[in-house]
Order: sequence, then structure tokens, then C-alpha cells
Amino acid sequence: MDILALIDRIEELLDDGRNVPLSHQKIVDPEKIYELIDEIRAQFPDELKQARWIVKERQEMLEEAEKEANRVLEEARARAEAMAAEQEIVKLAEQQAAEILDNARAREREVRLGAEDYADEMMANLEVNLGKLLTAVQRSRDRLQGKVAQRGQ
Repeated sequence: MDILALIDRIEELLDDGRNVPLSHQKIVDPEKIYELIDEIRAQFPDELKQARWIVKERQEMLEEAEKEANRVLEEARARAEAMAAEQEIVKLAEQQAAEILDNARAREREVRLGAEDYADEMMANLEVNLGKLLTAVQRSRDRLQGKVAQRGQ
């Protein structure tokens, strides 16, 4: 019996079923219906079974591909976040390096100006001391010349 004939047989069983009093429901023998359903399943062509299997396999492949795509996306997001964090670290390091250089330049200028002020102060003291020494040398020479001039008289 082909599938359509089996379906017709189910319809006959339903039509022949007894009516339940005061309702639109019918009483049928479920065993006979189940037997016909089993025969219908047995009559399905192999191509239909293969098609169902292919659909199932396709669905499983799609689910697996979606899982893989989600995994790849998550991995890409994590990597992008890591790269962004690395770039942020590099920016912070560059900022800190610039601050260190600015501080070092300011400190160098301070030290240089301090050293120049100190050297100028030392030279001013030396100039004063040399002036005193020159004055003392000139007095000593003047005295020597005065004594030499007194002896020569």
C-alpha cells in the first residue's frame, strides 16, 4: 500500500468511529491508527529519509559554524581590547617619558644657572681679592721705591 492509500485508511477509521453522545468527538481504536502511522513511516522513500538526515546535518553544521564564528568574534574582541590596552600603556609611557624629560631639562637649567651664579660669585670674590692683592703689591712696591729713593739721596 502506498502512503496516500494509508492516509485514506486513517481517514476512514476516523469517519467510521463512533460518535460520543452530545459532542462532536469520535471514539477510534488508537492501535489501528498507530499501526497505519508505522506503515506510513516504513513507506517513506529513502530519499526523504536522506533529505531529513541532510537537513539535520546541515542544521548541526550551521550551529557549529555559528559557535565558531562567535568564538572567533570573541577572540577578535579580546585581542582588540588587548591591543587598545597596549596602546594606552604606550601612550602613558610616552607621556611619562615626556614629563621626565621636561623635568630633567628644567633641573638641568636650574643646576646650570646655579653653577653660573656660583662661578660668577667666585670670580667676583676673586676679583675683589685680586684687587686687594694688587693694591697691596703696589703699596709694597711704592714703599720699596720710597726706601730705595731715600737711600740714594
